Amino acid sequence: MLNGIGLLVISSVLPLAAVSGIPDVPFVQERHEAYLLQGAASANDVRTIAVDREGRVWAGTQEGAFCLSKGEKAWTRVTSEAEAGPVFDLYADRAGVVWVGAWDGLYRMGASGLEKVKGIDAPIAALCETDAGMVAVGPDGIWQGQGDAFNRAPLPCAQSIRGALADTGVNFWIATGNGLLFRGEQDRLYQSEADILSSDVRGIARAADGSLWAGGLGGITVYRDGNRTGEFTTHDGLPTVQVQCVACAPDGVMWVGTSLGIARYDGKTWSLRHDRRWLLDNDVRDVAFDADGTAWVATAKGVSAIKRKQITFAEKADYFEHISAERHTRAPWLVERCRLRTPGDPTTWEPEDDDNDGQYTAMYLAMESFRYAVTKDAEARENAKKAFEALRFLQTVTETPGFFARTVVPATWTKVHDPGDTLTPQEWARQRIEDPRYKRVEKRWRPSKDGQWLWKGDTSSDEATGHFFGYGYYYDFAADDAQKEVVRRHVRNIMDYIIDGGYVLKDVDGTHTRWAVWAPERLNGDPNWAAERGVNSAEILSFLKTTYHMTGDEKYQKEYLRLLRDEHYADNVRHAKSYALAWRTHIDDELLALAYPGLLRYEEDPVIHALYRESLDHWYAGLKGDCSPFSDLIYASLAGVPLASQEGIAFLRDAPLDLINWTMDNSKREDLQLVRAPEIEPLQTSRLLPASERGVVRWDNNPWAAIGGDGGQSESCATFWLLPYWMGRYYGYIQAPK
Repeated sequence: MLNGIGLLVISSVLPLAAVSGIPDVPFVQERHEAYLLQGAASANDVRTIAVDREGRVWAGTQEGAFCLSKGEKAWTRVTSEAEAGPVFDLYADRAGVVWVGAWDGLYRMGASGLEKVKGIDAPIAALCETDAGMVAVGPDGIWQGQGDAFNRAPLPCAQSIRGALADTGVNFWIATGNGLLFRGEQDRLYQSEADILSSDVRGIARAADGSLWAGGLGGITVYRDGNRTGEFTTHDGLPTVQVQCVACAPDGVMWVGTSLGIARYDGKTWSLRHDRRWLLDNDVRDVAFDADGTAWVATAKGVSAIKRKQITFAEKADYFEHISAERHTRAPWLVERCRLRTPGDPTTWEPEDDDNDGQYTAMYLAMESFRYAVTKDAEARENAKKAFEALRFLQTVTETPGFFARTVVPATWTKVHDPGDTLTPQEWARQRIEDPRYKRVEKRWRPSKDGQWLWKGDTSSDEATGHFFGYGYYYDFAADDAQKEVVRRHVRNIMDYIIDGGYVLKDVDGTHTRWAVWAPERLNGDPNWAAERGVNSAEILSFLKTTYHMTGDEKYQKEYLRLLRDEHYADNVRHAKSYALAWRTHIDDELLALAYPGLLRYEEDPVIHALYRESLDHWYAGLKGDCSPFSDLIYASLAGVPLASQEGIAFLRDAPLDLINWTMDNSKREDLQLVRAPEIEPLQTSRLLPASERGVVRWDNNPWAAIGGDGGQSESCATFWLLPYWMGRYYGYIQAPK
């Protein structure tokens, strides 16, 4: 009977035409490029940086001055070996001449190279240009002039010179370690607590609105017309009190270099570019900008360029698809992360096994099925078919009626994860005390019958849930009639194996794997399984409903209803997500996201459907704050409602193109607090950070975690981004590119 709830179910399978999708208009995508200088490590101890009007980048280091021509990667030494020593400031004047403030005086670039200005042999710490010419400041005085005609004046301020900035006419500012000086017709020193946030001033810059920003130890003081009008501290968004430089970008955004990276203020919000994803080192000394808007950043370990380009969602998807095919798809078409022999260098990639290869290949399968449903691209359909066949191979390689492996690798591999448990009696006793459910598996890897493969057992419930999620979307969206028959037989084999095993997944040793348990006597009667009661109940009901949808065999519907009613799985699944601190994990959140489609897309009984909708609402209530496009789109598509917010779409924009798992450490930031919520296990930040400030995500990871990444030793697959994108396209939440 096609009742109202039936219409809802059908609408969740077909695109939601009534949804007003978000236009795919170009947005700014940033990326980082490293520019290391040749020579000793001290050559990469960069103190200052400048860009001239020809687009050349100039770097001042402990070893001297270097130049990088536009479009080049290799630096040219400007100062000779005899002149080697620290450069403290660089300045490109209005005429295009580059000036160098060095340890032994003032230099300028001439037609024949670097020329020393006569009569200035003292260290020069800061440079600027007024209407009267260049100003060079050091601990021994102030020199003003042009060419070789410079006049010296005594310092009316502390000798700890940090920076100089031109004002109107011939006036200028000097930042020192003990106050900020305005040098004009009447000098004024800002030194008291009423005048300045901190007298230790490290950098000064003029903002787009004409205000003056003075940054140093403690934060930033803002002045207008010489009067203090505001401040920014760690309470306002600065990551640390250690401000080291300030600069205004061509688009008016203020860039603040700190000991923890680059903080940026766009007039409303602060953002942070830090750690190796964005910088060679967090110790930022100076920033300069070229005509293209690239930020050239002087750090303690080299020069970083943060580049910008306009990109659309569709272009970003194409890029990620290319990377996935190039480095993340391995025989027999498993799709997941890869290892980098040299940390951070994707050209040194090599394939790697992962416990969740099956689950994430299944999510890739779903993604390609959505892509095919949207575009009818034959490549997407072929990729989906290959992914499905890889998952089917995980079952057939075991030579069992229905058990499937976690993953497989070529038999030639000499390095795999988890080769097996070799525990002493003492270690085994300790393991049982810590985790009574732990399953000791001495042999996790087994050779295939033909000797070509090694397959990994002890398959988890995560893998099973991911598989059924992928099978459902592939069957509905991408499989042709012949493939649908193959899917039906395959899914039937797995489901029968689970049922015949007593609702557990039995490994080849005849006992259930560590995690794959859905039996009523365990979930309802064993206190050791109380934490999994809700999630695992939702999983097995989803498996049964998906199998019934594909096969039409009433056997699976009867088992489904028996568990739901007689074994009280309806009570278990009603509030399947646990909010108990000790029980809640984002792994379970993801597993429910994978299980709900099989329940809400295929259930036509209005009472049961309402039960699942209540469960879905209960689950999503705790995930809204995660700003996850995957959770947002799972919920909206299954509930048949508009997106609750635009934050998930913002994630799709902000997520970097760089998929390397750099360590992103937010634990030292002073604009955040470290807390034990929403989960008790890892240290987490008191507010959710943008995607660009966190490690590369997988949706089973906690997005609130303060520290993520592995030091650049691996690269993640982009399925985490591509799956919600193509879901959004299919259901109409994201428009096609114009």
